[in-house]
Amino acid sequence: MDGNGRWARRRGLPRAFGHRAGVKALRRAVEACSDLGVRYLTAYTFSTENWQRPGTEVRALMRLFSSSIDTHRAELAKNNVRVCTIGRVEDVPPAIRDKFARLVADTATNSGLTLTLAISYGARAEIVDACRRAVERRRAPTSESAFARLLYNPDLPDPDLLIRTGGEQRISNFLLWQLAYTELYFTDTLWPDFGRAELTAAIEEYGNRQRRFGRVR
Repeated sequence: MDGNGRWARRRGLPRAFGHRAGVKALRRAVEACSDLGVRYLTAYTFSTENWQRPGTEVRALMRLFSSSIDTHRAELAKNNVRVCTIGRVEDVPPAIRDKFARLVADTATNSGLTLTLAISYGARAEIVDACRRAVERRRAPTSESAFARLLYNPDLPDPDLLIRTGGEQRISNFLLWQLAYTELYFTDTLWPDFGRAELTAAIEEYGNRQRRFGRVR
């Protein structure tokens, strides 16, 4: 979800306003995915590298996470959305970490869209943490599927489609293991401007692609 800062800067606003607009865009995406029958949506919400941003911005983002959970908790439950988190969530301030944990618990039995929030997430960190788990268990994985069981949430299917907004054409340390055969879609639209029409366009393009998974057809 790239482009919050640029969206705010073009309007002469502080970056925090862009992040607030980004939350609204995520809400639109969740609603659209539910309506379109998408079963899984993973949002790169806060990366391990984002901790290096100015303290004022990081604190503003943490407050935004907290208020957004309070604001949208009932709506998520009403719309049958199940929320999961992946990442080093233990790095998040305790009060906000507890809010995320309660949100996950409160929506655990919902059977609609699974919304996964990548919080303090980095794909390299995920792979390192998976290796650490293998060492702790004193059992080396002997297959790709065995290694995948060591990832943050092994029950999540590999993504069919990755959408990157904001014009950049890179994956920025996101789901490196899981994206092996994912279709990539890049758009110049800044994340706060991303809505149902842009999501539908991405899905329609995906529908026109041939997925070979390395096989010759």
